[in-house]
Amino acid sequence: MQNPTTYDPDILPQGVRSRILSDINGLDMHVLEAGFEGQNKPCLILLHGFPELAYSWRKIMGPLADAGYHVVAPDQRGYGRTVFTDGGWDGDYDGDLGSFRFLNLVRDVLGLVEALGLKSVAGVIGHDFGSPVAAYCALIRGDVFRSVALMSGPFAGPPAISDRAPTPDSDIHADLAALARPRKHYQWYYSTREANDDMVNCPQGVHDFLRAYYHHKSADWAGNQPTSLASWTAPELAKMPTYYIMELDQTMPETVAAEMPDAAEIAACTWLTDDELAVYAGEFSRSGVQGGFQGGLQWYRCRTQGPYEGQLQIFSGRTIDVPACFIGGGSDWGIRQVPGALEKMQAEACSNMAAVHIVPGAGHWVQQEQPEAVSAILLDFLA
Repeated sequence: MQNPTTYDPDILPQGVRSRILSDINGLDMHVLEAGFEGQNKPCLILLHGFPELAYSWRKIMGPLADAGYHVVAPDQRGYGRTVFTDGGWDGDYDGDLGSFRFLNLVRDVLGLVEALGLKSVAGVIGHDFGSPVAAYCALIRGDVFRSVALMSGPFAGPPAISDRAPTPDSDIHADLAALARPRKHYQWYYSTREANDDMVNCPQGVHDFLRAYYHHKSADWAGNQPTSLASWTAPELAKMPTYYIMELDQTMPETVAAEMPDAAEIAACTWLTDDELAVYAGEFSRSGVQGGFQGGLQWYRCRTQGPYEGQLQIFSGRTIDVPACFIGGGSDWGIRQVPGALEKMQAEACSNMAAVHIVPGAGHWVQQEQPEAVSAILLDFLA
């Protein structure tokens, strides 16, 4: 996709616009904006997760803008209509993995702030995989990002300088595979060469795959009743649903197909209508280097395979000192998937933690499932 295009205004809520900001850390960055009229408004940056887009924030951008904020949500590196400045991003599995490392993702957000003509923003808000990016923005550049709200992904702090790779006799993946019901961890599956093709070319099609995936991780799926896990061990991790701890021999489309909602459940899903789902399906289905899921999957590879986690050890022991809050869904296993992370975030990683909010009636997609509650929490925190 040589020339990135903006969204048709008809698919966006009133007051939200789509535009391209050029040459930001080597990207032509697609953003959605609300509250852009006027000048000198405090700015909020909203960072999405996987498999999502700037569009994931559509339900809360208006309320935040109505409260007087300039709200900006980018398609992050590897997603949607954000492309490399020279005409695309490297969507090849064997391409440049390093550009997706956390420190470069933070640089993307800093570049966005500069492109907006700002020296600082009132807050950075991240959901899912956007949560650690927001956390590192606040931890590294608290002078630029004056507050931080994390959603669905607790931040336990930078890796310790003494962290070592697991020894062979404590290989969690071998332990999961050796269970009576053999399993595997979804993040390592997402890091495999075949994961993108599994999803782009799945038998049910991308639209139905995403419908089942979003449903399975939402409060609409009755099986989402998260509890604390005692340890990072195979028997404890295996208590989570299969979208996190997968059957060893299944792909992600096969995993979620078993929980595909019926027509009545789909019709009743007001937080994600079929027209809204079509936006996601269209973006992740586009052909060429810009299509598919590989850009988002590169983020997982940086975490599970690459040498880049070690770069974060230079921040070992450093805390987030700007005002912080956390928002999660009451039916979201994501806030429990790393044992002890939620507690460590409150006790150690954030020195100025205002509150932790667990929202009833929401699963993993908290800002989409319960936008009114999330908007109210954010406005109270920012005030």
